[in-house]
Amino acid sequence: MKSVKLPGVGHPITIDSNPNRVVVSVSGKVVANSTRTLILREATYPPVLYIPRADVDMTAFERSADTTYCPYKGDCNYFSVPAGGERSRNAAWTYEAPFEAVAVIRDHLAFYPDRVDAIVETPVQDAVPS
Repeated sequence: MKSVKLPGVGHPITIDSNPNRVVVSVSGKVVANSTRTLILREATYPPVLYIPRADVDMTAFERSADTTYCPYKGDCNYFSVPAGGERSRNAAWTYEAPFEAVAVIRDHLAFYPDRVDAIVETPVQDAVPS
């Protein structure tokens, strides 16, 4: 049986709206472009940007058979970007049925910075329209 843990003082998780435009590229192609990104801050881990799937070019991705489990967020699924080659294997992850405490990240993808070309944040007022 998988354990389920709630965020709290010993392991805080906060999720906020990101005021910036976030653009993710792989092999010179933009695969995500969003002004609706969430920032998840968990315990002592670096902040993670979660981009709505509606702002991701899902045709550039291939679902991976790999899965993991987080006792705070739930079952995690992965996507690779074939155009990025082996480097972009499992480049993005998602919680398709996240636990209630983090339910807002449902239908979002997060990216490993070292498995994509770039994750660029720009203030919305300075961003070039898509």
